[in-house]
Amino acid sequence: MALAQVKSNPPATPEDLITQGQMALGAVEALFADAVACVQRKVTDGGKLSAALLEQEQHATHGIAWFATYVESIRQMVGYAERLHTEGLFGETEELLTRIGVGEYLAQIFGGLPMSQGEFVRPSDFGLTASQIASRRIASIEALIETGSTVENRARLVQLIDHAAASSAIGNPGLDETMEAMRDEIRKFNEAEVIPHAHEWHLKNDYIPMSVVDGLANLGVFGLTIPEEFGGMGMGKIAMCVVTEELSRGYIGVGSLGTRSEIAAELILCGGTDTQKQHYLPKIASGEILPTAVFTEPNTGSDLASLRTRAVRDGDTYKISGNKTWITHPVRADIMTLLARTDANQPGYKGLSMLIAEKPRGTDANPFPAKGMSGGEIEVLGYRGMKEYEIAFDGFEIPAANLLGGEEGQGFKQLMQTFESARIQTAARAVGVAQSAMELALRYAKERIQFGKPLISFPRVADKIAIMAVETHIARQLTYFAARAKDDDRRCDVEAGMAKLLGARVAWASADNALQIHGGNGFALEYAISRVLCDARILNIFEGAAEIQAQVIARRLLEGSN
Repeated sequence: MALAQVKSNPPATPEDLITQGQMALGAVEALFADAVACVQRKVTDGGKLSAALLEQEQHATHGIAWFATYVESIRQMVGYAERLHTEGLFGETEELLTRIGVGEYLAQIFGGLPMSQGEFVRPSDFGLTASQIASRRIASIEALIETGSTVENRARLVQLIDHAAASSAIGNPGLDETMEAMRDEIRKFNEAEVIPHAHEWHLKNDYIPMSVVDGLANLGVFGLTIPEEFGGMGMGKIAMCVVTEELSRGYIGVGSLGTRSEIAAELILCGGTDTQKQHYLPKIASGEILPTAVFTEPNTGSDLASLRTRAVRDGDTYKISGNKTWITHPVRADIMTLLARTDANQPGYKGLSMLIAEKPRGTDANPFPAKGMSGGEIEVLGYRGMKEYEIAFDGFEIPAANLLGGEEGQGFKQLMQTFESARIQTAARAVGVAQSAMELALRYAKERIQFGKPLISFPRVADKIAIMAVETHIARQLTYFAARAKDDDRRCDVEAGMAKLLGARVAWASADNALQIHGGNGFALEYAISRVLCDARILNIFEGAAEIQAQVIARRLLEGSN
């Protein structure tokens, strides 16, 4: 590597960095509380939150979600530094990741938080006054901004990244030996079975081969979080994050195969009858059956209360009529968790029920060889390997015994129980995609010679790689934080939402910057970064579009302060 050896400019000791970080965190927490109070006044009418005012003040309300995400990110980074320093594991790489990340996020809080490429929310947008803002910008914040994302620090971090052994994480992720051993096992599978073939699968719009699906089953991926009594491994969400992240680093489609099983298993585990659990969970855990989620309908998107697909009871069966869209991997699936309206007289969410619908596996030539079921493929830019479909149901029959939980009207409640896990897993997929983009950028920047030297020698190229590494690390820590909350059986819809919100943005930014480093070659289909860019783009849309996610987070925060 042609970068000159440089030194970073840290505070005198790691202890100084941690102390400054703690003090800065206290100040931005206070500023955040000020901002929440200001926004609450904007959106409250008669002592209650007003839906109309929340919509009218969307910029500020969604900005509160991003502000909360940044505060939590700083909190997790400072906590990460404390833990690793106590354990004697806080080396130079970990210190630089923390210092650059905390300094950069503090600078953005005061200068403008990017909600998307062209939307920034600034402290004044919340209604904060100049004196309020100035009173919270204490000396520790100034010091961390000044010594954080500097030219020297970014250059030194890239040197360390370049000289490190090949790894799917930059720096110590802060997990125990068991989790790292699991990551290593999945990495070996990735390097042998996924990464060499992923781009070809994408370009040909091929299914991920069943040999890969079988390999995942043999590794226990489909039963990772299913209790041992039902044939699973009985592990927590942290393990799910590690596995999903690593598989998505190879190919998001492979990482997402586990999502199908995770969602179905959690639905059945939380809402199913004992008979349903005993029958389906062992088969999901072993990979004997592959599930798919059948929720979304044309023209409804995130508005699940408007679902129109009907499930009409007829003796011992339900007959399904209606249309579904954006259904992932339905052709090769053996069961569908299907959300339908069982009571046409109940408006909104109340009339919805979840059913477990069995179906035969299909082929491209005959995708749905089942009576009362038909559909067509939706061609997509990325997120391939499983294929997306529109499905029409016309009298498709499901045994009444397959009503999830045996009680009608519980469908939305049952689905809500899976949202936290689904969003944590999506955040983990985003971390894997961001990691992949950074690795592709680093490799190309080292190999591509321009003006007599490798691209990585140019500061703005190195800067991009440094920020990719830092933000991927932050998104990873935020995702692990949400997963720990879930493992501790704590409500974590806000935490999961923040992890997904940030992770999706980081994945897209990393992929975009990695393609920029590739220049014109990045726009060529033969280069893997073109696939990663397309894959990254979907993360801001599914499992709750970024705008919907910000709305949900903001409402919870504003209600909580009421």
